[in-house]
Amino acid sequence: MIDYETYCKIHDHRERQGLTITQTARALGLHPETVSKYSRSENYRQRPGMKRGSRLDQYKGLIVRWLDAHPLSGQQVFQRLREVGYSGGLTVLKDYLRMIRPPKQKSFLKLTFARGECAQVDWGEYGSIAVGATRRKLSFFVMVLCYSRQMYVEFTVSQTMEHFLACHQNAFAVLGVPEKIMVDNLKSAVLKRLVGEAPVLNPRYVDFARHQGFKIAPCNIRAGWEKGRVESGVGYVKKNFLNGLDLKDFAHVNPAVQVWLAEIANVRIHGETHRRPVDLFAEERAHLKPANANPYDLARILSLRASSQFRIVLDTNRYSVPARFAGQLLTVKAYPDRLCLYHQNELIARHVRSFDRRQDIEDPDHPKVLLEQRHNAREQRLLSQFLALGRNAQPYYEGLVARRFNARAHVRKILALAEIYGQSDTMRAIDDALAFNAFSSEYIAHLLESRARSKPQAPSPLSLMRSADLLELDLPEPDLSIYEVDES
Repeated sequence: MIDYETYCKIHDHRERQGLTITQTARALGLHPETVSKYSRSENYRQRPGMKRGSRLDQYKGLIVRWLDAHPLSGQQVFQRLREVGYSGGLTVLKDYLRMIRPPKQKSFLKLTFARGECAQVDWGEYGSIAVGATRRKLSFFVMVLCYSRQMYVEFTVSQTMEHFLACHQNAFAVLGVPEKIMVDNLKSAVLKRLVGEAPVLNPRYVDFARHQGFKIAPCNIRAGWEKGRVESGVGYVKKNFLNGLDLKDFAHVNPAVQVWLAEIANVRIHGETHRRPVDLFAEERAHLKPANANPYDLARILSLRASSQFRIVLDTNRYSVPARFAGQLLTVKAYPDRLCLYHQNELIARHVRSFDRRQDIEDPDHPKVLLEQRHNAREQRLLSQFLALGRNAQPYYEGLVARRFNARAHVRKILALAEIYGQSDTMRAIDDALAFNAFSSEYIAHLLESRARSKPQAPSPLSLMRSADLLELDLPEPDLSIYEVDES
């Protein structure tokens, strides 16, 4: 056993001088395990009749006066004490501050809502997910009816205005429209909010609320607990649905969450109401208004200029427009699932919206004008080359057009023959063909091949000879003996 005097020395070295167990044992000549044992014991901390002192005792009155004047933090008090000579530790100070200034626990009124009176909405985020060849941040929209706690959840890969409104519209189709919707200060709903001033609401959201017939109820600044029902709903989605869920592609998320809502979230016994949300929703449904039968135009409107390659760029993806609108300023209406492009109020293109990155999305009809122009230029160049062969090329071309369905194909073949047999020989064949009204590239080819034979041979029935060529032929003398008559 350690006597009372040694016991007090351990206390003095450990508490007042701030020494470690090893340092205390070395100073008192004790084993460290002995010091550690009595340092942890309850008798050491609360010994009857033992008067305990602290380096902080002489500064306690000063600390109280400081705290009465200003709500200083523990670190600020510690810094001021150092300036006036305090050599103790921060832990002892914080223990004392907790005694004289217990932590304040905020209190909240319990909010109650009538049937169909209110719904709360918010965004949640949870990691990322594969979208095409890239990954996108996974966001989800939650709407909770305040009376029944019936939930609606929809996943997106963006929190833009068009997605915000589209999720509202989809939720209204499932749940109905309440009298008001509580939102925090997200930019899609509240553009600006200052203490003591009325919030500046997003005009698109105001217009949407007017269209659907609900009021917007923004929370106070930094008072997210005012919409605690949806805050709890966001946490419930993360813990119960997303935690441990392994989905490889975004296309599978929304079908999975609809099954989860129908089989788990909306049929569980709620911890506060002790009833199933789906049963309370059956009572509340009659007090909710139906969604407006006329769909609201959800599009986010942008002004973008088409590039020289007749493309506009949105979210790193390139979308084509008709080639004639290259360089023009266009109006783009971005919907959650599609893009519509306008030029002076005329719809010129429509594309399925992609949430992949750096994709080139082209409508096959958009480059047709350029391809036709390129084809026409090539055909015009071929015609110029054909007419340059000689003076009879023009009438021969006209004969081809009049008699042949594919006159340009015959022109290309005759030009190819001109490269093989030479321009003069080809033009001579054209002159002969024109004289006999023979309009065909095959006929020109036959003439050129016949005249190019190295060995003389009898002309074929299809070969046309000039009179000058016929005079140079050596014909055998005719045998007239067959006409002699035997008179005997």
